[in-house]
Amino acid sequence: MARILAIDYGKKRCGIAVTDPLQIIANGLTTVDTPTLIPFLKKYFHDESVDKVCIGLPKSLRNEDTHATPLVEAFIQNFQRNFPDMPLITLDERFTSKMAFRTMIDSGLKKKDRQNKALVDEISATILLQGYMSTVQ
Repeated sequence: MARILAIDYGKKRCGIAVTDPLQIIANGLTTVDTPTLIPFLKKYFHDESVDKVCIGLPKSLRNEDTHATPLVEAFIQNFQRNFPDMPLITLDERFTSKMAFRTMIDSGLKKKDRQNKALVDEISATILLQGYMSTVQ
């Protein structure tokens, strides 16, 4: 079986999470600077078998686009040009950053470690992926 990869896309950096090959467990993989995301994905897809990609789509509480929605939509178009055969699923990413921060507090991370925005992005991607996995299994 192949992995599922999730992206928490941001203007500066993107959190990446993946499942194990059996698609049972979601794990944070890394955080990538946004300009290097496509080259990172090309290498990752070459090295690992990936079944599909999930990406968080930012929406407001009223289910309207946010200031970040056009950035994600532009990336989706770029992704589809670069990886036309890779299935891409958009997921509601509301509250993932708040949930990631709460997870960091609950796991006992010190305040200084919780200020690491890259870690928040990676955990957000993991939360997105776990949410997706719970809806399809």
